[in-house]
Amino acid sequence: MKIISYDCFSGISGDMNLGAMIDLGVDKDYLIDELNKLKLPGWELLIQKDQRHGIGGTKVTVKQTRHEHAHRHLSDIDKIINDSTLDAKTKELSKKIFFTIAQAEAKVHGVPVDHVHFHEVGAVDSIIDVVGAAICFNALNVAAVHISAVELGSGFVLCDHGRLPVPAPATAEIIKDIPVKKGGVNFEATTPTGAAILATLGTHFSSDMTIRIEKTGYGVGQKENPDVPNLLRVFLGEIINDSESGHDAIQIECNIDDMNPEFFEYISDRLFKAGASDVFFTNILMKKSRPGILLCVICEKELVATVRNIIFTESTSLGIRSFPFRKDTLTRSFETIETSYGIISVKRSYYNGKEVSSKPEYEDCRRIAAEKGIPVKEVYNNIMSSIFSDGKKQ
Repeated sequence: MKIISYDCFSGISGDMNLGAMIDLGVDKDYLIDELNKLKLPGWELLIQKDQRHGIGGTKVTVKQTRHEHAHRHLSDIDKIINDSTLDAKTKELSKKIFFTIAQAEAKVHGVPVDHVHFHEVGAVDSIIDVVGAAICFNALNVAAVHISAVELGSGFVLCDHGRLPVPAPATAEIIKDIPVKKGGVNFEATTPTGAAILATLGTHFSSDMTIRIEKTGYGVGQKENPDVPNLLRVFLGEIINDSESGHDAIQIECNIDDMNPEFFEYISDRLFKAGASDVFFTNILMKKSRPGILLCVICEKELVATVRNIIFTESTSLGIRSFPFRKDTLTRSFETIETSYGIISVKRSYYNGKEVSSKPEYEDCRRIAAEKGIPVKEVYNNIMSSIFSDGKKQ
């Protein structure tokens, strides 16, 4: 199973991502030909070899060839993408990345998503960065994306809203619950576009890579930094097979008997977004026969501090217990397929190289059911029939 692993020791921006993808093997002429399908005038892609601290990589600059004052809404960008001749998978992924940014901007400014004005992110260069990310991701045809701790930078950044602290408010909202670090460089290391690419593509968020590296690519940033090379490093590799997939993990648990049960869903969502492998609740009887809830979280070692912080700040728990244990998992791959409902994501699981199960992503099924006004079980069963039929044909 092929995967991409992002090593964001100096952050990530849209152009650094394009540089890393080309350096990793995406054909630059193919990328430009695909981007031209946007039928969006006023840009040119400058691609050159460069280096930082003696490490060579690819530097990409999106040069705007004419001045524009457009402050686009999400609907304007969706129209540009929908009206293009790009393939359906690239359109869908591009729109997902932009929607991630729009949600963050809406939260920061306190307005509905469809009222958000894209300033820098709505400019031609950012559209090229986002759609280019989708093109490159689909071209590499990987099943998963691992993200290491992301450097955010420090200081202040100038934008249309004035001088803002790093990370910019939208970036901070997008990157929420993803492991980060701060202060490694003295500038804005991770931009809203870069953060949205990670948040949308990422399937695993940890520094524990269980892959065999086949190739390394470097995207060169626009800035020079005397202390840390301004580079985005990306690995292309293959996940280690099931016989080697066991590793040590941590189970964190606590008893709760005095909290509004409506809060559990929110806490669970935060824990999953932070990278927890599993979160579950069990009804228990505590001392004096008081009914309570046992909250259990399974996570990797490097996420313990993050999980602990979420539990202590979001719940009424006064203490937690932590247990190390061995975790063995099936190899999983994620892919998108075309169905009668459109493009949906499918998760496949393998044992010793043999597929043992497959199913559609529940969130896709739920979204389709809501849009079509039909039962979610009908959507699920129809997609499962499609998956089964495709498997028989193969």
